[in-house]
Amino acid sequence: MKIPADTYPAPVAGTAVHDGQTRRAIVQLLLESGSITAAEIGRRLGISAAGVRRHLDALIDAGDAQANAAAAWQQAGRGRPAKRYRLTAAGRAKLEHTYDDLASAAIRQLREIGGEEAVRTFARRRIDAILAGVTGVNDEPGDVESTAERVADAMTKAGYAATTTRVRGPVQGIQICQHHCPVSHVAEEFPELCEAEKQAMSEILGTHVQRLATIANGDCACTTHVPITPVETD
Repeated sequence: MKIPADTYPAPVAGTAVHDGQTRRAIVQLLLESGSITAAEIGRRLGISAAGVRRHLDALIDAGDAQANAAAAWQQAGRGRPAKRYRLTAAGRAKLEHTYDDLASAAIRQLREIGGEEAVRTFARRRIDAILAGVTGVNDEPGDVESTAERVADAMTKAGYAATTTRVRGPVQGIQICQHHCPVSHVAEEFPELCEAEKQAMSEILGTHVQRLATIANGDCACTTHVPITPVETD
């Protein structure tokens, strides 16, 4: 598996871009080896042990790697057993981009077997599961704003980092902003995922909603505008 360049970017301005490349190479070795010493990493990458440890310390501080004492069978030669390093669950989670490929392949197969309707049904059932605990304005009378906040809370729990913002002016309303999308790469190919989200929000909020931006289309957030005054949906 190749580590994407934006997963472990180069450190802040003032340090060499090469640092980011080296760190990605170290992460790649940790991923492939499972458990490896700093000396082994240095030999394979052609850098000093001190340089390797600097990157390993940064990965450990970020919670992406951990050091463990070597087992007896792993010790070569005499002296104090060298520490062996490996990725943590958090570090591995940053690398699970292959799941995007798997999800896309699975949905393509679903489309081949069941057609476009099968994809739309899958997309709708997925968002319905995420919003299952959210009561809509038709089920529990209340204002649109509080319902939008419940939608945002449910989306946040599903990994979307969603917030709500009150918009004043000529076009008043609430904007639900999803600052992260765990399925954005898949949604680039299958916009049915975005459309199902919009439809589900509209039904829960009891009003039409408008998508202003999506991460799948290259925007910095998925933004959905919700009018303050509910109107009948189609």
